[in-house]
Amino acid sequence: MPLRIEDTFRSALEGQKGEAGRPLAGMWVCSGSPLIAELCAGSGLDWLLVDAEHSPNGLESILAQLQAIHGYPVHVLVRPPVNDTVVIKQYLDLGVQNLLVPMVNSVAEAEAAVAATRYPPHGVRGVGSALARAARWNRVPDYLTRASETVSVTVQIESTAAVEAVEDILKVDGVDAIFVGPSDLAASMGLLGQQEHPEVRAAVEHCLAAAKAAGKPAGVNAFNPDTAQHYLANGAAFILVGADVALLARGSEALAAEYIKPPDGDTPASY
Repeated sequence: MPLRIEDTFRSALEGQKGEAGRPLAGMWVCSGSPLIAELCAGSGLDWLLVDAEHSPNGLESILAQLQAIHGYPVHVLVRPPVNDTVVIKQYLDLGVQNLLVPMVNSVAEAEAAVAATRYPPHGVRGVGSALARAARWNRVPDYLTRASETVSVTVQIESTAAVEAVEDILKVDGVDAIFVGPSDLAASMGLLGQQEHPEVRAAVEHCLAAAKAAGKPAGVNAFNPDTAQHYLANGAAFILVGADVALLARGSEALAAEYIKPPDGDTPASY
């Protein structure tokens, strides 16, 4: 039975020029839980980022989350822990269609990320479609010849080296978008934990401007609402504005603060 594969995140970003006409808002999904992933998928947000770089996600949990999210009107990106050909091959075979590749610092690293998503002669992706969910076990017609059409590649700009090379990275064929990570960028600038520092914001804005000049979308991570609005006003095409684990942490802390009051004169217990 012929099956249709979902549109990519690239298509959603291209749609901003048409009906959507606005930046796309998303959130991190870091818990490793298919239930939480499904809950977030039905939130009304445009996209989710399932993270495997800083979260307890392996192949099995990523597969379960893809299955839980499937059918909801939301795009899902997955971030591997490293820009590695074998890891990317495994993610693609699972059915990951949209990759956010971390720590891309040069043209060569961007080219390697793209090559990992392409079958020869255009890349180095290993051929295993008969065994893979990506091709629905060879139920998707002409998958091998059309596979690159079913995948989008976004690379992360999160170091001073990447910022310096961003114009050239944007020229790499197959890089559909860039995504700026202010936390690691701040650290690489000697400003650890200072994502709001003027120099960091200026570097982010430089990347947004470079992407606009290149005609490619750029996104950014910004949990602070004022910062998020600032980057949107400066041309961000997509943005991450929260995370499942952060929302649960802050929400549970608010409950404790509201309902657990220390006796007069006492300080709260420290755990």
